[in-house]
Amino acid sequence: MVGTKTPFSAERAPCGKVVAGEYYRDGDEHGLRIRDSFFECGCRVIRHEFHDGSCHERAVRHDGRVVKDQYGPDHGC
Repeated sequence: MVGTKTPFSAERAPCGKVVAGEYYRDGDEHGLRIRDSFFECGCRVIRHEFHDGSCHERAVRHDGRVVKDQYGPDHGC
């Protein structure tokens, strides 16, 4: 697995600000997918889809407050 980083210019962060940042994407041929977003303000959104179809999505503001922490079966995030 070799991940890729792609910049973006303006997107709404979990804190509500519209800022630039970077996407990180990774995965394997067996179904694992990692799709993370890192914002210049310090916020982040992390989404991991696992081989069994379950997923975990978490959004964290730049001050450390978790605004979303959801586990879901069958890609139910």
